[in-house]
Amino acid sequence: MEPLSWTGSIAFLNPILMLSFGLLAASIIIWVCLNIVTSGSKTTYNNDATTTFTASPAAFSSFSVRLFFFTSAALITAYLVLGMFMGLTAGIVGAMAQQFIPVWIALAAIFALSIIFKRKLGLYGKLFDNQVGMIGYAIVMFWILTGIFAAMDLIATHDPLAQISGMKNKVPGTALRDPKDGAYAYYLLGGDNLARDVFSRMVTGASEVLKYAPLATLFAFMVGITLGLPAGYYGGKLDLVISFLANLILAFPVILLFYLLVTPEIVATGLPQYMAVILFSFPIAFFAVLLNSRYRTQPVKNAVWLTIVLLPLVLMYLSLINEKGSKIDFWPLDLFDIPGGVLVVFVSVVFVNSPTVFRIVRGLTMDIKTRDYVAAAQTRGESPWYIMLWEILPNVRGPLIVDFCLRIGYTIILLGTLGFFGLGLPPESPDWGSTINDGRKLLAIYLHPALPPAFALMTLVLGLNLLADGLREESLND
Repeated sequence: MEPLSWTGSIAFLNPILMLSFGLLAASIIIWVCLNIVTSGSKTTYNNDATTTFTASPAAFSSFSVRLFFFTSAALITAYLVLGMFMGLTAGIVGAMAQQFIPVWIALAAIFALSIIFKRKLGLYGKLFDNQVGMIGYAIVMFWILTGIFAAMDLIATHDPLAQISGMKNKVPGTALRDPKDGAYAYYLLGGDNLARDVFSRMVTGASEVLKYAPLATLFAFMVGITLGLPAGYYGGKLDLVISFLANLILAFPVILLFYLLVTPEIVATGLPQYMAVILFSFPIAFFAVLLNSRYRTQPVKNAVWLTIVLLPLVLMYLSLINEKGSKIDFWPLDLFDIPGGVLVVFVSVVFVNSPTVFRIVRGLTMDIKTRDYVAAAQTRGESPWYIMLWEILPNVRGPLIVDFCLRIGYTIILLGTLGFFGLGLPPESPDWGSTINDGRKLLAIYLHPALPPAFALMTLVLGLNLLADGLREESLND
């Protein structure tokens, strides 16, 4: 079989797209230069109660930027739509667009329902009134859905760990020599130095990255919130001690800290597991205090809710910290096993992110605790933990949601950096950091093994940053 070109029979769109990109780049440069030397458009109010709108060159250049941006977006959409229907006939782009059909359908359904019901969805609904936030949300949801469907084996064309003879370092679009019955006939983004499919490793890597980064960030927030609220509310020696410990961790170089935590000698001492015992207990403490402070005047309801919520959390906690043959091996009912390397990375990410979250929560608490509604709750005789969790915490949700989105991006970069240095997930894992590390060894000769995962990581982090910007703007208007 002949190798695939990038655009196949829709190559006639290529010159138009290149022209559109060129005009977009030129208009951005002109817009930036004009905004430096001139003022924007302005409205003049006349004596006869009329107004005159005067447009400057900068205003026209801004319009040109929007025009060519939407033109480029429309052309890219045309590539994807034509590719979904034409498949391999539309080259590599068409074949990949066809593989992502489940993602396109789910993305369209989510956006349609969200826009229809946006007035009933609070801050999430208001996000769809913000162009920057909506673009970021679309990028993030694309990769989330890609990770979900890749885990269900609906996108990848080959096993991400499978090695096919003759496909080592093959360029994108190379056909398999002798594909078996039912096997996909091409390596859409080429093969890596171990003859594995780069496209399949990229989409499967999305599920690996999104499996750990949000969860590790959530655990870090549980630790930071649980410590930051009392430190900011009570102040005094408690604040002094916790702040000192947080600053001590923040003062330590992150990469060096990771090197120490993943060193075999340190792992052999059981330190990461002992850290997991402490760090993973914070969600249990958080929900126990949250529910008890809310229902403490209703003993029966309090007992029911505590049992429903804490029992599964405790079982998960014991399964997380327990590992057969390790320093902590006492729990017979082990519901699941986490590989040692994954546990070390997970604990390390939570450990280095928690102090930053603590400082944010502490600062917000110190500001909010002086508000009138907090004083009203104190007058009613509410307990301090009730005030912290049910009065202060809901009123700082905006900044925390924004920081959560940003911190997921930082965690993804951190996981990618660890994978690049060989300190992350197990070597056979298709996570993006490890894949980039494998591809960079022959980067001077073959670009295709390293560029797709690097582009995927860049776009996901960009999407999270744009989403955070949109959420920040809407939370300020809330």
